[in-house]
Amino acid sequence: MAKKRQEEPKKGAPAWQSTFSDLMNLLLCFFVLLFSMSTVDAEKFEMVIASLQSSMSILPAGGSSIGEGNMVSAGVNQLEFLDSYYNDLANSQSLNDSDLNGEEKEISDAYKEQELAESEEMAEEVQEAVNQFGLQNLVEVEFNAQYVQLNLSGAVLFDSGSADLVSDAEPIIEKISKILNNYDKNIIEVEGHTDNVPISSNKYEDNDVLSMYRALNVANHIRETSTLNPAHIKSSGRGEYLPVADNTTAEGRALNRRVEIKIYNSYNSDMSDIEE
Repeated sequence: MAKKRQEEPKKGAPAWQSTFSDLMNLLLCFFVLLFSMSTVDAEKFEMVIASLQSSMSILPAGGSSIGEGNMVSAGVNQLEFLDSYYNDLANSQSLNDSDLNGEEKEISDAYKEQELAESEEMAEEVQEAVNQFGLQNLVEVEFNAQYVQLNLSGAVLFDSGSADLVSDAEPIIEKISKILNNYDKNIIEVEGHTDNVPISSNKYEDNDVLSMYRALNVANHIRETSTLNPAHIKSSGRGEYLPVADNTTAEGRALNRRVEIKIYNSYNSDMSDIEE
């Protein structure tokens, strides 16, 4: 009986091996893709995030944070900090318009308008009281977004080169104290100013010291003749460094020798240190 002829093996790889090879190639591509996605340029990623953030630093469709920390979803776990975020923004006096985006600038402008409106109302009240006490020729009233300012000529309050109040000045300060009594919740600051003529005195070293003592004596007399909390009153000497007129003329120097009494509005009267 003749033997059956043995079949020769087919040339090339088996079919299952080709399928397996394709599968391995796909898996390799898949993991290479995963690896490439996991490698992120931190700087570029931050630039992308910054471009997506809205004015409150919260991503429109996702989570980011206000300041430091992580945020869940649309910011649920940091909603409690939104009020402090806006308060810090509003209380910041050093922000430039160029540093603010549209919404923050709108908030800042609205806050400044409220400050200015309160100061203006206070200035009208103070001016009316100044007129009632007959001080309109001795006291000039000004205001800005932070405070109402009463300007008094140094010649009315002091002798040349002296920080002691003259006798005629005491009734003036006493009337001003009555006006200040209406603002017992506000910070009161007394500033002394001089001209730039060097002082020659054994008692006062220079204009800085002279202006400091002048402000202190006015502040102390206000403490003695008012019902204000003494801790709400502070004083400082500014010397010759903030002139309001030309020191090359006698008239200008007379204007620079002055005392300023500032009544800070409620937005700028920080009582936290005092109350503690």
